[in-house]
Formats: sequence, C-alpha cells, structure tokens
Amino acid sequence: MREPEDMLREASLRVTRPRTAVLEAVRTHPHADADAITGMVRDELGGVSKQAVYDVLAALTDARLLRRIEPSGSPARYEARVGDNHHHVVCRRCGDIADIDCTVGEAPCLTVGDDHGFAIDEAEVTFWGICPACTATKDQQDGRSDKER
Repeated sequence: MREPEDMLREASLRVTRPRTAVLEAVRTHPHADADAITGMVRDELGGVSKQAVYDVLAALTDARLLRRIEPSGSPARYEARVGDNHHHVVCRRCGDIADIDCTVGEAPCLTVGDDHGFAIDEAEVTFWGICPACTATKDQQDGRSDKER
C-alpha cells in the first residue's frame, strides 16, 4: 500500500499533516462519514476544524484519491478504494456498508440501452439488504435459532 505522502505528491497536492491524517483515517476506516473522519483526525493531530477536514475531503475527492458515496438516507461516506468501479451493499437496519466487486463484465459493469451520446466510464450501483449481524440480532429477538431459519 502506497504511503499517503507519496499519493499526495503523485496527485500534485502539497503534503500537509491534515491531508495525510485524513487519507490515513479513510484508508483504515472505509465508508466513514465526515464527522467520524473529523474525530479520527482530531485524535491524531489535536485541534483541527471541521471545515478544514471538509476542505481536505473535497480536495482529495477532486484529485480522485478518495471516492465519495451517498447512500440514500445517509450522510456522504468516503473510501480510499478508487478507480475500480466497485459497488456497495448497505444494511437497511444499521447502515453498515460493504464493497461489492463489479457484478458482470468490465467497468462500468453495466450496459445501457441508450447512452444519449455520453462516454460512460463509471456506474454507481447500491444494493440494499440486511447484514448478517442484524439478521442474527433479529432472529435472537424472535427466539429463532440458525436451524429454524
């Protein structure tokens, strides 16, 4: 895995402590929202404003070092897995998010009937369901065992 400083330099961005801290926070906690990222950066650097973290997230997203996803009903989330056009699955109960590789074929992983002249290079698909932890919790609340499912 490349070092945050190298990633910033390759993207022609100045290497700063907030930028490296944000990159590292997102790499270690994929799908975190801006508030969680701000907390992690503050833990590492001390006093840093929420606006500074938002500015860094925007710069890193614009430079394609981070990807911003926005599942319906959820604040924007950030991840460092970029450039492979993967998709996501979101738990309807707890909001947990997991990556799903392309479902069929090569990026953009979907074929459209009419592209209206666009040169399509990415498709964003969100799958929804119930994660294993929430399924187990629900079954426990219902008094059902694994064998009864």
